Amino acid sequence: MAGRYAPRPPRTTARGAAGVPGGRGPGGALPAGGAVASGGVAAANEPAGRGAGDRRPVVPPQAGGRHSPRHRTWAPPWPLDLGLTLGPLRRGPADPTYRATPDGAFWRTCRTPEGPGTLRVAARGGTVEADAWGAGADWLLDRLPVLLGALDEPDAFTPRHRLLAVTRQRRPGLRLLRTGLVLESLIPSILEQKVTTDEAYRAWRLLVRGYGEPAPGAPAELRLAVVPEPRTWALVPSWEWHRAGVDGKRSATVLRAVRVAGRLEEAAGMEPEEARRRLELVPGIGPWTSAETVQRSNGAPDAVSTGDYHLPGVIGHALADQRDADDARMLELLEPYAGQRHRAARLVLLSGRTPPRRAPRMTPRDIAPL
Repeated sequence: MAGRYAPRPPRTTARGAAGVPGGRGPGGALPAGGAVASGGVAAANEPAGRGAGDRRPVVPPQAGGRHSPRHRTWAPPWPLDLGLTLGPLRRGPADPTYRATPDGAFWRTCRTPEGPGTLRVAARGGTVEADAWGAGADWLLDRLPVLLGALDEPDAFTPRHRLLAVTRQRRPGLRLLRTGLVLESLIPSILEQKVTTDEAYRAWRLLVRGYGEPAPGAPAELRLAVVPEPRTWALVPSWEWHRAGVDGKRSATVLRAVRVAGRLEEAAGMEPEEARRRLELVPGIGPWTSAETVQRSNGAPDAVSTGDYHLPGVIGHALADQRDADDARMLELLEPYAGQRHRAARLVLLSGRTPPRRAPRMTPRDIAPL
């Protein structure tokens, strides 16, 4: 996007010419009994209304076989469920930055301090096989154990409710991940403010596909893309935010955040509470958004998403049969787990004990025609 307004280079291929054939990464399956996050290759919708003068970059088919991947094998000294651990990174079934494939592998793209990268991880017996492509490949492989919960301390959690004890026993492979990257979790969290998840997932998908870049090494059929760099986010025109269903308040918050992206990325190396204070200095970023971010970037075990539309009712119903609980009541119920409140909330959500619906789902809004 930095050269978005520069003259176009002369055409060197005929329109419609075939691209470079892509190749698949190495295959692999989870061992018998291993948990795999559901969902295979899902096609995503493209942004509509592309005009003749629209110069938005389009993610082309990836040249998966052009470069050899870097490889690492790691044996975690504790049970590890890749689907449960990496699941919070998934922003909807067609997230262009994350994919779980039928062979038991998990693909993730990100923009590391070294550049864009693609990571593929799969469990084989008691080991994790990881392959990485792109300028950020070494960074991704070096941080693989941290990403998968090496710094997490699940033994610090003591269940005081039967539901949590049973769920913990049934999900021994749950670890709290730590990406070490802030912006990739902050921007989708901003997009999720006060809208339905379907609206937020659609906005994330359209913007990343429209302004991201091809994921290095990923098979073309996965349609993966790397999130735009901060400058590219800043150059997204107002009508494209509108077309993606993002109102002016949320888009303005994203723009304020990317202007200080370097300072916000520093929060990944801070203690969670200090990191949240740093994020909340940006107008439009409040306790809910900062908690959702540091849960992923910092692996924060105590960051509770206060202000969530559903979470207080779910926690209240599961722990005290009070589906109308508010934030204050939720925090009161989680008080015995101080220091591990986010883990307690994750276990409640994984237990499946949620209040029955009393009304139809909220109707997603579409502001594009306005």
